[in-house]
Amino acid sequence: MPTVYTVGHSTRSLEELVKLLRAYEVGILVDVRRFPTSSKYPHFNAETLRVELEKRGIHYVWLGDKLGGFRKGGYAKYMETEDFRKGLEELLGIIRKGEVRGVKVAIMCAERLWFKCHRRFIADALVKHGIKVLHIVEEGRVAKHKRRR
Repeated sequence: MPTVYTVGHSTRSLEELVKLLRAYEVGILVDVRRFPTSSKYPHFNAETLRVELEKRGIHYVWLGDKLGGFRKGGYAKYMETEDFRKGLEELLGIIRKGEVRGVKVAIMCAERLWFKCHRRFIADALVKHGIKVLHIVEEGRVAKHKRRR
């Protein structure tokens, strides 16, 4: 069973995020922020983040167009749409390819606490597809995801 991590960048520095990703041997970071920008933390703007992660050997993929939060009617309702299904299939493809290559995948959003973020819904969908999901709380501390529905 493949394992996927989730992480929230929150107020961390770029180096703190990279340190966390390296601690869990993550080689692919999938950004699920619908709006991949931050005026307060510009190092988390999509293009800057992509360039900086690639320099450090971590591949960056943005799937926020299909898997990002802030959806009209709520995220649970959005999960019933074709766009979500396509995004989930794309994410599952990345996870499968990563597993074949021995590369670990993490899903990232801005919110530090996974249970306050739409990552929890994505995690539910992944668990339903036989993926083990671990939420990175901090270095040395993860929470195993238990599907809610």
